[in-house]
Amino acid sequence: MVNSVVWERTLSAAAADRRPVVRPSDGAPVRRVAFVQCVGSRNESANGHAYCSAVCCMTAVKEASMGLECDPSLKVTVFYTDMRTVGKDFERYFHAVRDRGVRFLRYRVPRVDVVEDGHSLVIQTVTEDGRRARQVFDLVVLSVGMEVPTNVRALCDRLGVQTDEHGFAETSSFEPVKTSRAGIYVCGTMAGPKDIAQAVLEGSAAAAAAAVPLADVRNSLSRVKEFPEARSVADEAPRVGVFICHCGSNIAGVVDVAAVAEVASRLPYVVHVERKLFACAQDSQERIRRGIHDYQLNRVVVAACSPVTHENLFRETLKNAGLNEYLFEMANIRNQAAWVHGRDPQAATTKAVDLVRMAVAKVSLQEPLPAVTVNVNPTVLVVGGGVAGMTTALGLADQGFPVHLVEKSSQLGGNARHLYRTWKGEDIAKFVENLSAKVKSHPYISVYLKSEVVAVEGYVGHFRSSVQKGGATFIVDHGVTVLAVGGMAYKPNEYGYAESQRVLTSLEFDKLRAVGDERITGAKSFVFIQCVGSREPHRPYCSCVCCTHAIQAAVELKDEDPTRDIYILYRDVRTYGLRESVYRQAREKGVVFVQYDLEHKPAVRLGPNELYVRVMDDVLQKPLSLRADVIILATAIVPQPAVAELAAIYKLPLNADGFFQESHAKLRPVEFLSEGIFMAGLAHAPKPLDEVIVQAQAVTARAAAILARRRRSLDAVKAHVVIDNCDGCALCLDVCPFEAIDWRNGSPKECEAKGTVRLPVINSALCKGCGICQATCPKAGIRVGGFGGPQLSRQLQALFRPEQGGAA
Repeated sequence: MVNSVVWERTLSAAAADRRPVVRPSDGAPVRRVAFVQCVGSRNESANGHAYCSAVCCMTAVKEASMGLECDPSLKVTVFYTDMRTVGKDFERYFHAVRDRGVRFLRYRVPRVDVVEDGHSLVIQTVTEDGRRARQVFDLVVLSVGMEVPTNVRALCDRLGVQTDEHGFAETSSFEPVKTSRAGIYVCGTMAGPKDIAQAVLEGSAAAAAAAVPLADVRNSLSRVKEFPEARSVADEAPRVGVFICHCGSNIAGVVDVAAVAEVASRLPYVVHVERKLFACAQDSQERIRRGIHDYQLNRVVVAACSPVTHENLFRETLKNAGLNEYLFEMANIRNQAAWVHGRDPQAATTKAVDLVRMAVAKVSLQEPLPAVTVNVNPTVLVVGGGVAGMTTALGLADQGFPVHLVEKSSQLGGNARHLYRTWKGEDIAKFVENLSAKVKSHPYISVYLKSEVVAVEGYVGHFRSSVQKGGATFIVDHGVTVLAVGGMAYKPNEYGYAESQRVLTSLEFDKLRAVGDERITGAKSFVFIQCVGSREPHRPYCSCVCCTHAIQAAVELKDEDPTRDIYILYRDVRTYGLRESVYRQAREKGVVFVQYDLEHKPAVRLGPNELYVRVMDDVLQKPLSLRADVIILATAIVPQPAVAELAAIYKLPLNADGFFQESHAKLRPVEFLSEGIFMAGLAHAPKPLDEVIVQAQAVTARAAAILARRRRSLDAVKAHVVIDNCDGCALCLDVCPFEAIDWRNGSPKECEAKGTVRLPVINSALCKGCGICQATCPKAGIRVGGFGGPQLSRQLQALFRPEQGGAA
């Protein structure tokens, strides 16, 4: 048996060395693997923890996938209690792994025994028809949970930071990164179990919270990073250095990196080749910098992962070495070779060689590009007046940035106006009321109700948005944009919702209960049906909040009248993290949980004065008939129509479910690829209130980083007009998707030579360097820096005439 951390290291080593996955105890090949979930978590025994560790389910799913990548013949079984894949796109990933042959069995493993050979392990299970079964595995992986280390507990004691019964820092749902001691903030797993993406968000949120009291002294101790002056390479012959990354086992586990390096060393203009375990590591960056100096390199190729995530890092390395940052090319041999040809190392290696050869050919013609900078208007436009929008607006206004807050409805508060208490019992209505009052009274916030954005132009630092209010339209100039338009509840047409006033959605139930409606106060039997509209083939995501909300409501109903019969029909109980305490309370109070699957969904029959629910109990393997006075449907969270509308206006991507698509889940979790535009709240994905607030605070930190500087550098890969070739045909104006090309009046000499009075001009701030204009122009009258015709031709020659290596 090994724990999940050891198993991941084992897989990484196997992939890196291209060897079979072997058992640590005797070195025998592993063919059958079992994952046992909730080891030390959701366990109230002396050696366990009562909370859910939040990350273990997705860790097992990911490691099962990694195992199949190392050995497609591996037989993987995951024994689980509830599959808690609650993050954005997690459910889709889970289904993809299951479709690859991984077995997921809902079964709590009581013990694991050693078989006669002294190495294999056996798990006794119960089949669906009630028979005992014996399953033998070569290896069992224990999905161990998180706990607070002793030294962290001691640190909290020394700092005077209050902790909960488990040792995690106590925080409020409304101030998730603020500890009990003023001036001390918390992020990551110190405040509870969570995954990397949420920890990254909390890091930015903590930075935002700490920045507010320091706003008055911003930049008083900061220094501008100085780079050496870039040396001129105009008179130098190309001297190319190639640095090839193993990326641990991500690349080297598939691609023969040594073979790629050997080919690279023989390419024209290449004078130095190096291999790196992790090219992005700090010591590797320093080694690249020294290599540029020692070998007098004037062009650099890094063969590694995606330029989207790491190109800026390597460009900065060139600047530190005294080279123009655009004398650089990146070959993506991870995503485009190792990952897409993971089961064919030879094809992956051949592809990697081609990519490196093309990168060297292109970079040999690369020329320095001048810096492009823009002024930054230190004003913010926030679209959406819910908790996410108001939190962001207040966080930025408190730092001295003027904010325009646009809300489509007649009042602030958004979805939170329909909520009453958090899972910790905190009063949401009072919180929203106080937050709205602060926003309305803040001198730096202008609120526009019954208003919406209808058009936008501009770029990071200088946007111009058209806002419509009533019949009038006015212009807002701003440096950054925050989109926080929220989500909405799915309106069901199943389970008798349209036929009976006793079949309610969760939000309707809350409202009726709050006002003391007799349908609720007089009821003795309640049935909650989970996953209504969520985790369906057409909407394959978890709405995250439903399980906790239903269980919390069930506990409160039991507290009011312990004689009530309360049933929760669920597919997986997803009270992740510290929310597990609510689930434990419900079981202790006698709430009955009945598990069903997608193939045997509950059926509702309407009687004269009562309701009947028929459900197939997966545990008992027989149908149950439940009488109910009230049925509560936990409906899905779906995107607001405004999400698609704003995506069209701002030219932003949506994911397959219609929510805003972030640039990168971990590295840029609140940003779009379009600079200066951010997202927060339910417009990004379903999430509970505390995570909405964390995300809004993270936006505050990222946006403030732009607004705090009056000038901002942009990527210098831009189009420029080649006047000698341009005849003013205007094809480039027609095809530019960013409207970055306009007309200017030509000089008399130009007009006479071209036979036209107008010529195109590029707005470098708007231009994204996409190259559509260059591809459209029939006369080479427009060119994109770093991607000119000669460079692209050289790349194609390197691909199709490898014997020439891309040389001229």
